[in-house]
Amino acid sequence: MIRLKSAILLGALLLLGSEELEAAAIPGLPAAATPLAHPEPLVQGGLLGAISSSIDEAQSKLDLNENLVDTWRLRADRAAEEVEQLVNQPSARSPWSVAGDFLLLTCVWAAVFAGLWLLGRLTARRLCEQRLLLSRERGQALLGYVLPYALPAVVSLPLTIYASQFLPISAGRALALCLAYATSAGIFAASLVMSLMVIFNAGHKRRAVQIIREKSPWPLFGIGFLVALSDALTSPQIAHQLGNNLTSSIAVFTGLAASISFGLLVIRMRRPVAHVIRILPLAQRLSQPALRETLRIFSGLWYWPILLMVLVSIINLIGAGADNQRVLRSALFTTVLLIATVFLSTTLHHLFKARSESDLRRSGAYKERFLNLSHALLRIGMAVVFIDILGRIWGVSLFEFAVSNAVGRAISDSLSHIGLILLVTWMVWVVLDTAIQEALKPPTNKRSARQPSTRVKTILPLLRNAIKIILVVICAITTMANLGINVAPFLAGAGVIGLAIGFGSQQLVQDVITGLFIIIEDTLSIGDWVVLDSGHAGTVEGLTIRTLRLRDGKGFVHSVPFGQIKAVTNQSRQFAYAFFSVQFTYDTDVDKAIELIREAGHSISSDPFLRYNLQGPLDVFGVDKMDLNGVVLTAQFRTVSGGQYAVSRAFNQRLKKLVDNCPWVHFAQTYPQQALVPRHPVEPPLEAGAEPEHAAVLMPDRPRSQ
Repeated sequence: MIRLKSAILLGALLLLGSEELEAAAIPGLPAAATPLAHPEPLVQGGLLGAISSSIDEAQSKLDLNENLVDTWRLRADRAAEEVEQLVNQPSARSPWSVAGDFLLLTCVWAAVFAGLWLLGRLTARRLCEQRLLLSRERGQALLGYVLPYALPAVVSLPLTIYASQFLPISAGRALALCLAYATSAGIFAASLVMSLMVIFNAGHKRRAVQIIREKSPWPLFGIGFLVALSDALTSPQIAHQLGNNLTSSIAVFTGLAASISFGLLVIRMRRPVAHVIRILPLAQRLSQPALRETLRIFSGLWYWPILLMVLVSIINLIGAGADNQRVLRSALFTTVLLIATVFLSTTLHHLFKARSESDLRRSGAYKERFLNLSHALLRIGMAVVFIDILGRIWGVSLFEFAVSNAVGRAISDSLSHIGLILLVTWMVWVVLDTAIQEALKPPTNKRSARQPSTRVKTILPLLRNAIKIILVVICAITTMANLGINVAPFLAGAGVIGLAIGFGSQQLVQDVITGLFIIIEDTLSIGDWVVLDSGHAGTVEGLTIRTLRLRDGKGFVHSVPFGQIKAVTNQSRQFAYAFFSVQFTYDTDVDKAIELIREAGHSISSDPFLRYNLQGPLDVFGVDKMDLNGVVLTAQFRTVSGGQYAVSRAFNQRLKKLVDNCPWVHFAQTYPQQALVPRHPVEPPLEAGAEPEHAAVLMPDRPRSQ
């Protein structure tokens, strides 16, 4: 039984691959001597404490590799020895003959290339004069790169290699072949890239293509030349003749120069190339919005994977170990992962793209906000997955670090709590903010839905700001607690400060409380015309938790604290009265005057612009009083709030015109009228049957009744 248990234990240890198996497998070592697992470190202080512990742990495990410097020092010493050996090596041929081989092969390549270049240039010129290519700009430019440059570079190199077979093997011959190969490769690379760019020379891409064609050929030639030279120096034939360490050292430096030059060229040409990538024809942009958006995003990110590969190439060239291939492979996987993530993010963006507001119904606002929230959560999840996969590519697993390590568990717990707090706060804010925005939004159909009241427009923005402040404070306190910050002193200090502010600013508290009751009781709202007991009058433009902002009739703005308001006269609630009090002379026909007043009121009711201010017909009250100046007639219109002024002005204008055209109705004067007195007795006696004359003041004749 004991052997069976031992076998089972050994099998389990083999499957798990634990480190304790090695100690248990040592002969003569008892099982009790197996080293115990180290106790997990106690992590305190929330997220900040966990991060501090992880930094300390990483620093304790950090081991700088100094073999790289020693390797390069050894390589430089051996390269110097190879150069000395190459110079002092006895040879049957003189150095001049070796130099002659180099010059001869170089001249052969240059002559062949020059001849082919001249022939290709003439051929391209002849072909461009043909009818088929006469109006094709891109075809002419393509022939201008292929025939004079690409084909001569390809053909001249084999001819040079063939000519080198007639020369003896020497260092001059090897260097000449390296130079011919590098020059041909540089010319071919530059002409190939320029030929590809010519294809995009159309429409709005012309300017970008022109910039690339003007500024890229020579840098491309230099990059191709350096890359090909580095590749040629690492060939076994060249390395055998010149020395492995010498050729590898020169190849590293040329490769570094090529990588750095390529990175600088990419950075310099990022905007023209981005313009070439994202510009599409108008019909294609309208019919394929997904492709347009994808190309727009890719045009802003296209150079980052290339720069990453350049960086990895530089690291790979500098490094001297077996891990270079692994680093290069990891960089390739990182580039693929980055591109896949960008396109996946673009796809999610189009799936959750918000619809236009004109197509949204009122009940779809919550759905739209939650779709945006889901989109944001998916992007966050995609970012976490991207980071974890990227870590696995480079040999670090964040998931395993968060599960198997005490520090990782502490960090993951703190981050999960903070994320949950932010998510709940975000969801609560989305629900409440959407409800407030929907309540404040004017309806699209005015017949089927009523407009939000001024009270709603006044209270809801203040409520929204208060909810925002409360959520931000609660979220900040809980987040600081999960970060490991002791929030008890903050809360105690805030309580003391609040108490001190409460005692020291009683007027401020009075303003806030009075304003709160004024808003709750709906005493006034934004847009109302109010008159305060302090003498201020105007339109309410804004309300804060402490002050009321009024704009008077002259355009001046007054800010009045709520604590100073004792009485409010609101002239903009529900309805108003346009009251008319008209005074006529005593000799006025009262019935005719009432008829004119009714006629003026009827003209206002029929007016297409003024009738919308009315809420009923004209009420004529008749003779209100009689005084020394005449008879007072009163009437009134019930109007909408604020419409009484326009109705009063229009009524006065119409009544004035009607009275001016009527001889039986006269407005009374506000000053005493002249009295009718008889003449003095000194005048000659009247004849029999004559009536006495009165004063010179004559009143208008009044029609006699028949």
